[in-house]
Amino acid sequence: MPQQRAVPALTTLCLQNLAQHMQSFWAKDYSDNYLDEFEFRFIVGPFNDLACELVQELLQLLASSRRLSRAALHLLLLPHLRQLSLQPCPRLANNALGHLIIVRCQRLRVLDLQGCERLSPSVLVDLAEGLPLLSHLGLAHTQANVQVLSAVGSCCRHLRELNVSGCKKLTPRALWHLGYDPVARSPGCPKLRVLLARDLEDFEDGDGDAAAVAFLLLALPCLEVLAHSALLDALRLLHSRRLDGAEAPEGFPSLEELLRGRGAAPEGALLTLPLRQLEDVEEDALGAVRALCPQAEEVKLWLEDSPGPSGLRELLGWTCLSRVMLGCSGLRGRALAEVLPLAQHLGTRLHSLTLHGFSWRDPLSLPTLLSSCPGLQSFSVVLEVPPDPHAHAEPPALPPGCATDLPRGLPQLQSFSLMLPCPAPASYGPVLTSTLASVLCQAPRLHTLSLLSVRFLLDPVLEVALAGPGLRELRELSLADSFVSAGAVWQLLSSDGPLRRLNLARCPDIYRRDYDAFLQAVKRQRLDLDIIWDSIWD
Repeated sequence: MPQQRAVPALTTLCLQNLAQHMQSFWAKDYSDNYLDEFEFRFIVGPFNDLACELVQELLQLLASSRRLSRAALHLLLLPHLRQLSLQPCPRLANNALGHLIIVRCQRLRVLDLQGCERLSPSVLVDLAEGLPLLSHLGLAHTQANVQVLSAVGSCCRHLRELNVSGCKKLTPRALWHLGYDPVARSPGCPKLRVLLARDLEDFEDGDGDAAAVAFLLLALPCLEVLAHSALLDALRLLHSRRLDGAEAPEGFPSLEELLRGRGAAPEGALLTLPLRQLEDVEEDALGAVRALCPQAEEVKLWLEDSPGPSGLRELLGWTCLSRVMLGCSGLRGRALAEVLPLAQHLGTRLHSLTLHGFSWRDPLSLPTLLSSCPGLQSFSVVLEVPPDPHAHAEPPALPPGCATDLPRGLPQLQSFSLMLPCPAPASYGPVLTSTLASVLCQAPRLHTLSLLSVRFLLDPVLEVALAGPGLRELRELSLADSFVSAGAVWQLLSSDGPLRRLNLARCPDIYRRDYDAFLQAVKRQRLDLDIIWDSIWD
């Protein structure tokens, strides 16, 4: 299945050669003569003729090989750059570099400064004011504060994505400036679609956070993704229409004014928001969230411990859902069979399904679930299995007529992950192995496969998949903590395909001698494959 290491492309070789000589030639000349001057001196080199994407690739190559210096970074700030990411080299990003970006890179559309903590708030303000064409701005884990967000809201009129996650100087009040400019008395960031604001400093003002997020939801008409810990509270606040206690800072319109502007005053029509992605939704708030966000395509829902279809029934009313994550927060979990009506209702529309903490009480519920949504592109499940009353009994044969085949297959499936934290009863073995074989044989586009802690021998499953069209596109395979023999691994190594990563960590039947033999074969055949292994006794 693994392939031999490919010969590097000519473009890659050229960049590697350029990176190798960057420091000793062009960067040295710049360091010796111009680095500490106040004005940038233009130096001609082959990097001046590189396309924007290749400049960024060269930056990443220099950073990953630890050859990126301050001088080399200065030289690569070229006027034609459309994208620039300093995430690989945050320590080189100081205030002088920030001003140089403004002078040299006026055409920037995408700027990622994640982790650049040496850039002062005043320089971040200058960047927001001096780069008016920005459509994507990454300020995660920087010194961004209220002045910075005020500049972003006022000046970045084309901004579509903003990331301020992990900025510890941001107060709830700072977020108001993204949606409104109190000086110009005009809306801010009119085109903003994605705002990531996770892990901000906790100022012990839950109401203030909820009011600020509610303001953004009303003030930013194009907002489709808002990642903030107070999003659910803000949606509850807007659904209740009890906005009297949510006071706006001086100079900002109140939530009631914004509601009236959208034709949804307390006595008016129902408010709807364009949010497409919802995280950490609690079951008791699902009705309110669905009413406010009817266009949601992705929902991450935490279900209560007590069984009952109430929350799952609410999901049936969403017509645009295509990506669903369901988690059980209690100790008992919900039965996997409770998800079947949702899967059957969404059918081919369901592209991604992630389940965590469900109880696998009926063995046939898993194949039934998979056969209900043939449009799946990604499937991930962590299943709790009831204790086995006959732990030492021989596993029974598969019952006649047992429906483990997937009639329509999973032709779009690209990622499949199954984890069984506790050993499953012996009676589950035939159903599970038959289901996995059916999945792998009928998923020709599968790229990533994880079968974790599966305590049934996986050799028959892999053998059937390798004999058919399955696993032909597999790139990553993890069998950590699962039962698989060295013979099955040798079959993988001798078959055709693009496999590049194989995780055999803590597999009980794989020993050090097997691992050493695998590595020798990879080296001898020059295969482009990484194999991970460690003993269960380590």
